[in-house]
Amino acid sequence: MDFATITGKIAGLLWSNGLIYLCLGAGIYFSLLLKFPQLRLFKDMVSQLFKGKDSTKGVSSFQSFAMALGGRVGIGNIAGVATAIYFGGPGAVFWMWLIAFLGAGSAYIESALAQVWKQDIAGEYRGGPAYYIEKGLKNKPFAILFAIVTIVATGFTGPGVQAFNIADSAKNAFGISPTITGIIIGALFAFVIFGGIKRIGKVAEYVVPFMAIAYILLALVILFINIKDVPEIFVLIFSSAFNLNAAFGAIFGNAIMWGVKRGLYSNEAGQGTGAQAAGAAEVSHPAKQGLVQAFSVYVDTLLVCTATAIMIISTGSYNIVDPAGGFLVEKIPGVEGGTAFTQEAINSLIPGFGSPFIAIAVFFFAFTTLLAFAVYAESNVAYLFKDNKHFKTISFIVKMILVISIFYGTISTSMVAWNLADIGVGIMAWLNIITIILLTKPGLATLKDYEEQKKMGIDPVFIPERCGIKDAEIWNEIAEKNYPEQLAALKEKVGDVKEKIS
Repeated sequence: MDFATITGKIAGLLWSNGLIYLCLGAGIYFSLLLKFPQLRLFKDMVSQLFKGKDSTKGVSSFQSFAMALGGRVGIGNIAGVATAIYFGGPGAVFWMWLIAFLGAGSAYIESALAQVWKQDIAGEYRGGPAYYIEKGLKNKPFAILFAIVTIVATGFTGPGVQAFNIADSAKNAFGISPTITGIIIGALFAFVIFGGIKRIGKVAEYVVPFMAIAYILLALVILFINIKDVPEIFVLIFSSAFNLNAAFGAIFGNAIMWGVKRGLYSNEAGQGTGAQAAGAAEVSHPAKQGLVQAFSVYVDTLLVCTATAIMIISTGSYNIVDPAGGFLVEKIPGVEGGTAFTQEAINSLIPGFGSPFIAIAVFFFAFTTLLAFAVYAESNVAYLFKDNKHFKTISFIVKMILVISIFYGTISTSMVAWNLADIGVGIMAWLNIITIILLTKPGLATLKDYEEQKKMGIDPVFIPERCGIKDAEIWNEIAEKNYPEQLAALKEKVGDVKEKIS
């Protein structure tokens, strides 16, 4: 058995129906318990994006949002959507939407928890699953395991698929050698990450909105050109999603599986990755960052992934595999599911523009994902070695390994790159979703406290004792030093700010 086959089998086990049901179940569970904040508090999600400034220790809410969105918006938004349609038909798009809507609940919990138990390490805020596993679950061995898995997933196995797709698209569009691309990408990546998390946040703040808006605008242009077909497009998606279209009856199960699978891979809700960007933010209350990160799931799937789906379906630039052999639909013969679908969609309207545009989009999408991976890997290195006098040296070595991993990814094979990425993310998802379910109580308490303070007319400030949360003393210092006016307002309303909320 070759390496590609072995890694494929492992990835298949991790991404079995069990994980799909777990992610869907967690999304439903948290959405119900939180009373669907993704609907009730949508205005807060958007407004909190632009509140809160960066500090000497933390990035701003928007920078944290941009870093997390940079991690969420990657190859999965182009190749992943096309792959879901290739195997699951148009109905897979609906299931991507559903997992994004429900996943916003999971994203809130993990990101709020990352803020609750964040730590100041070497002058910068760090947080994420490893931190809340140790402090919230009181289980340090489990926390260490998660940190190691995350370092491997984001520092070794994850970067390859992003780097490979940058190199592959550059080769196809411009004829650039993967080796040359690897050197250029590695150098750019090194320049940004060796500037620290503040530089990563600044780059993400400008690059991520630009790339997302440009991509969505092109999709809207294509949609406008095909405006008469819009009703038919949505009828096709919904009928296929609920097995009401006889043409796609044979792949109804695949529509659900591939829609959820690729939706999860793209938006990362519940996987613990976005939580690590959330933990780096400077905010006055964990719920604020939880709401911001919930919104990033929306942007990733409901906007960017939908943009890809619209381009592909509206132009008829897709094939759909028949599980029994051959194709149920073959509109572009000889083209397999992936970035080629989107290229063909653009070329059908603007001949010759598809390949270079997608190559540029892939570069921005994948590069910002790589920057997010650097944040995630370093956050967990910080967790493992925060008390080690050689922490900075170890951090430097890990960054160098990341640069090397990226170069290797540009010259590796597609199958192995995807399998390794799926393995790393799959393990993280299993561990983190189980964790946040176990930490439901403190997660829910953060939103309850936030909403109670809002009703009192206070810009919420977090005092952990009000939520019955222990081992989060850093917040008392944060409140007194950074948010004295909000703390004073809370004291005026409730007296003892450490008294538990009802």
